[in-house]
Amino acid sequence: MSLTEQETSETKAELQANFKLSGLTYEQVAADLATTPEHIEAVLNLQVSRIEDPWILLRYLDRQLKAKGQTPVPYSRLNGSPMRHWFLNQGRIRRGLLS
Repeated sequence: MSLTEQETSETKAELQANFKLSGLTYEQVAADLATTPEHIEAVLNLQVSRIEDPWILLRYLDRQLKAKGQTPVPYSRLNGSPMRHWFLNQGRIRRGLLS
């Protein structure tokens, strides 16, 4: 899935808004997703080598927010099920780890 410059900017803002809303730190998210704080920051900025990474982070943040009774900021492009995208590694998304 290729995003335009505008869509990329909006998607980064949405991911970052949900991260901020979660109240979690880079370190907490990194520990939960088996990666580094630097990798979390890169995913939040859509600087990824694996296109599944934003979906994994999105699903994690949504679960964290819903567990706290909060409503995630909606996503304009990363919406619906990632399972509808044949080109994504579904096993990686289901595992939910960024390692």
